[in-house]
Amino acid sequence: MLDFLAAHLDLLLFGGLVVLLMSGFPVAFTLGGCALIFAALGAELGLLRWQSLNFLPQRVWVTLNNSVMVAAPLFIFMGLVLEKCRLAEDMLTSLAELFGKKPGGLLVATTLVGALLAASTGIVGATVVTLGLLALPVMLRNGYDASAACGAICASGTLGQIIPPSIVLVFLGDFMSLANQQAALSNPQLKGVTVGVSDLFAGALVPGLVLIAVYLCWQMVLVRFRPQVAPPIEIAPRPEGGPSVTRRLMQSLIAPLSLIVAVLGSILAGIATPTEAAAVGAVGAVILAVWREVPQWSRVWQLGVFAAVAILVLLGFFDLRVGRQSITGAEQSAIILASLLLAVVFVVLTLAIWHLLRLRILGEIIFKTARITSMVFTVLLGATLFTLVFRELGGEATIHGLLSSLPGGLFGAMLFTMALMFVLGFFLDFLEIVFILVPIICPTLILMGADPLWLGVMIALNLQTSFLTPPFGFALFYLRGVAPPDLATMQIWQGALPYIALQLVCLLMVAAFPPLATWLPSIM
Repeated sequence: MLDFLAAHLDLLLFGGLVVLLMSGFPVAFTLGGCALIFAALGAELGLLRWQSLNFLPQRVWVTLNNSVMVAAPLFIFMGLVLEKCRLAEDMLTSLAELFGKKPGGLLVATTLVGALLAASTGIVGATVVTLGLLALPVMLRNGYDASAACGAICASGTLGQIIPPSIVLVFLGDFMSLANQQAALSNPQLKGVTVGVSDLFAGALVPGLVLIAVYLCWQMVLVRFRPQVAPPIEIAPRPEGGPSVTRRLMQSLIAPLSLIVAVLGSILAGIATPTEAAAVGAVGAVILAVWREVPQWSRVWQLGVFAAVAILVLLGFFDLRVGRQSITGAEQSAIILASLLLAVVFVVLTLAIWHLLRLRILGEIIFKTARITSMVFTVLLGATLFTLVFRELGGEATIHGLLSSLPGGLFGAMLFTMALMFVLGFFLDFLEIVFILVPIICPTLILMGADPLWLGVMIALNLQTSFLTPPFGFALFYLRGVAPPDLATMQIWQGALPYIALQLVCLLMVAAFPPLATWLPSIM
């Protein structure tokens, strides 16, 4: 018995963790507690020295001192602020008026709004709840099939998982960077592709757009053969003298598109790092929120937006760093101008924060941001302890041997990894899978020849299915919480099934055509 434990303690640790996570006990404490229990067993069996856990404080310090991780709470804050702005309400109303007169028009409008919210906020839960409150009653009231309506809402809400700025891409990019470094240390001759959060943002953009196109094609095919599923709706006539549908649509799209260009554009253009772009997004979200809540000060908010955009433009043409030995005259003038613009942004932002505090909006957002961030980082620390113990028990060598022995080489190893992540997505949260599996499996896959950037996008696409797969798909729970009581849970599950298949189709497309994930980063 002891010999069996000594030979398989690492695998028992992994299996025990999966079982305990399904019990509903808090994830962070499950990760840390399970790791400590098996560390004690390993110490008794002579497989692990307690002194090896002394590396934990150093790892925690490196994790919390990582500047890339600062982008996560900033993106969370930005998403929560935009949720309060009610951007989805304006966009959905305008797009419904544009497409609603055609069969399936509300399905298309919901998908497009979900895509825009994904590129603006990156928070899946907020998008699903918002669309569930706004679009679901309208679709049900106009005779839409309940399963089709629920499937479109859940699927479009999960686009925030793959379309940047996605919170999971922030963490996945950092973990993939560490896995790539670890693989390079194991094989110094390995010439791996450098991968970071910016690279993963760029790599996930094209597959995200492909996934949106696949969703829209499916909806068009559905209403083509079953028009009764999503009939046309009656649109109320426009008031005499009021703005046209096109004008209202443009007005509703200005705010999210401006923020998307400022955040993603600055990252893809190399003007700003993801952390700096997240800060720009947070500032922009605050100004957009107060612009909606205090419209009588619109001239002031316009001035702040103009100053912020002007600073980004200057960054694209001039080096604005002040600590250099050599600064040209043009750069010095640009630095002075940028300093003045920054002062304008500071004054406008201060006024915006004061108004949001006075309206009792900002305090709630800050509290939610702190709560979500603390939850995520607590899980991250527990996963760090688990990974350390798993490696000390020889788990990394076991995983390497397992993947290397699979038939088909890299293809077989990737097939096993994707299947494992897909199955675990039925029961575990996407962050748990990232924190546990990526540090363990990805170094081996990179050593076997997998492009780390392509691998990261494949993992992100795979993990997106975890939001839709019953019984623990989070998008299904979010929609269940805001859906009418007479709507059966099984109808929500049935609506999600076609979109799970579509996500797997997109995953196969990226697997068969890696340039979908690597082309855009290669030209940046």
